[in-house]
Amino acid sequence: MTIKRREFLGHVAAGSAVLSMPAFLSACGIQQATAVGDTTPENPFMDWFGVDQATVARVMSELTANGADAADLYFQHRRTNTLMLEDGIVSSARSGIEQGVGLRVVIGDQTGYAFTEDLALPSMLAAARTASAIASRSRVVSPQAFSPKHMGDLYTTSVPWADVGIDRKLPLLKFVESKAKALDAAVEKVAVYWADQDERVMIATLEGSLVTDHRPMTRVTLTVTAKKGDEIQSGYSNIAARQDFNWYTEERLSTMVKEAVDRTMILFDARRPPAGEMPVILAAGASGILLHEAIGHGMEADFNRKGTSIYSDMMGKKVAEPFVTVVDQATIPRERGALNYDDEGNKTGRTVMVENGILKSYLHDRISARQYDLKPTGSGRRQSYKFAPMPRMTCTFMEDGPHTRDEIIAAVDYGIICETYTNGQVQIGAGDFTFYVKNGWLIEKGKVTAPIKDVNIIGNGPECLKRITMVANDARLDTGGWTCGKNGQRVPVSQGIPTVLVSNMTVGGESVS
Repeated sequence: MTIKRREFLGHVAAGSAVLSMPAFLSACGIQQATAVGDTTPENPFMDWFGVDQATVARVMSELTANGADAADLYFQHRRTNTLMLEDGIVSSARSGIEQGVGLRVVIGDQTGYAFTEDLALPSMLAAARTASAIASRSRVVSPQAFSPKHMGDLYTTSVPWADVGIDRKLPLLKFVESKAKALDAAVEKVAVYWADQDERVMIATLEGSLVTDHRPMTRVTLTVTAKKGDEIQSGYSNIAARQDFNWYTEERLSTMVKEAVDRTMILFDARRPPAGEMPVILAAGASGILLHEAIGHGMEADFNRKGTSIYSDMMGKKVAEPFVTVVDQATIPRERGALNYDDEGNKTGRTVMVENGILKSYLHDRISARQYDLKPTGSGRRQSYKFAPMPRMTCTFMEDGPHTRDEIIAAVDYGIICETYTNGQVQIGAGDFTFYVKNGWLIEKGKVTAPIKDVNIIGNGPECLKRITMVANDARLDTGGWTCGKNGQRVPVSQGIPTVLVSNMTVGGESVS
C-alpha cells in the first residue's frame, strides 16, 4: 500500500483500543484508558510507502553513479509525545512526527549528503543525485538485492508508545506530583515532565545489508521547589530507558520522587566548602558525566584522526592506573544509550577504550575505521535522517576497581564528594572542564561531616584520569535521561562510574580570608 503524506498523518491518528490501568494508579479515578490504534508496522517504509528492495536498489544505484567507497540510505520514522504537569495543571502537551531518508556517499575524504522527507521515488532519486555530485570516480556496481538482518532484541516492547494515549499517561504524572507533595510540607511547587518516543529505522548499505530497528524511549523528570522561611531551594530527579509503559511501577516512581525531594531538602542544611586544591571523590552513577564529557569524547576517532584529541598519539600507552578500565557498550538491554545496530547499520558491541590503564581503542564509524584499517566499533550515530553519522558514545562507564566506598572516604583527610551535577562546559580536544555540583558532601579526617552545595570543580579530563588513585567496587549506570551534544547533533546516551578518588582537583567554593 502506498499513501501520500497527508493521508498518512490522518491514518495514524485514527482508531482506538482499551488498555488496563496499573493498580497503583486506581486512586486517580481512571480504570481504563484508550490507546491510539492502527498500530505502526515493524517496517512502515515498506508497508505504508511501498519502499521495497527494488526501490532501495534503484536509489542506491543513483547515489553511487559517480563512484563510492561507502554509501548508505537511512530511513527514519519517529513519533514523539511530551507532557508537562505543573501544580496540577497540564501546561503543555505536544506530539510530533519526523520522517524521511538521509542519503550518504563517501569517496575518499569527501562525503556527499542529502535528505528528503518525501519517500516518493522521484524525490529520493533527486536527493541521491545531489549527494552523488561531490566527485567523479569509476561507477560501482550497487546491490540489486539486500540481505535483511535479524532485528535485535535489546529493547522489545509489549505495547509500542505510538499506541498509548494521553489519558493513560496523565494519571501517572498526577501520582508523581501527589507523592512529592506528601513527602514534605515545605514542598511548594512540583513540575513533572513526560516524554515518549516510538522510532523505526531502516538502513540499506552498499554492501547489501538491510537493517531494521524499532527504538522505543521514555523519560520522566521531576522538579521540586521547597520553601523554609525566606529561603527557597530546588532539586530534581529523572528516570529514562528504552522501555514501555509497564516499566513505570509504583516502586520505581516512588524512588525517583524520594530522590528529588531528598536532594532538595538537604540543600537547606548545606553550605559551600572552602575553595582550593583538594582531593575530590566522584560518587558512583551520575559522576559518569565527567567520564563521558571530559574523557570519552577525546576517544572518539574523528577527533583523533584530525589530531585535535590529546589521545591522538597515545594508543597503547598508559593513560591511567592499572585498576582503571573504561568501556563503551551499546548492548546493555533497555538502557537509554543501547542500540541493536548503529546508524550506519553496523552491529553494536562492547569496546574497551582503556584496559588496565592502557589506551586500547578509539570509537570508530565506517569512515574512521577505514582510515585506521580497522573494523567499525558500531559507534556511527546521528541525530536524525537530516544528519550524517559520526563516532559517538552509547553506554560509557568505568568498571569496578579493587577498593570500597568506605575505604576511599577513610583515605581522604580533607576533601569533598560530588553527587549531582547541573551544568558544565568542556573543551573536547584538550579535555579542560568546569562542572557545577548541585549536591555533595564535605569530608574531614576520613569522615563525611556536612552536606555541601553550589560548588564548581575545574580540571582537565586526561589529567584527572591519571590522578585517579582509588576505584571502588560499586559501579553503576545512572538512570537519568542523559543526552549528548556534538557538532550540533544530540543523541541519547547512558553513563556511569564507580566511586573514584581523584587525588587533586580545583574546587571553586567560598574564599577563605
